[in-house]
Amino acid sequence: MTEALTSAIESEAGRLATIEDPLERFREVRKFRQAVADGDRIGRDLEKAIVAELKTGRPWREVGELLGVSGSRAEQIAKGR
Repeated sequence: MTEALTSAIESEAGRLATIEDPLERFREVRKFRQAVADGDRIGRDLEKAIVAELKTGRPWREVGELLGVSGSRAEQIAKGR
């Protein structure tokens, strides 16, 4: 999935660079950046839900170990930071 997404982003960036009209290119780049931001927001929400699921019955230290981060970082992710 990550490779396909990276490829799609690179492809779209290349397409955007070929738009000759600067105003049209600007508008299209803005749409692109908003789509990326929306995807990031969705990803963060998914991470929060996963961490909350893992937290059930576990201390933050253990959740962090499962995720490969510190316990305090796991707690930050759960809080959306």
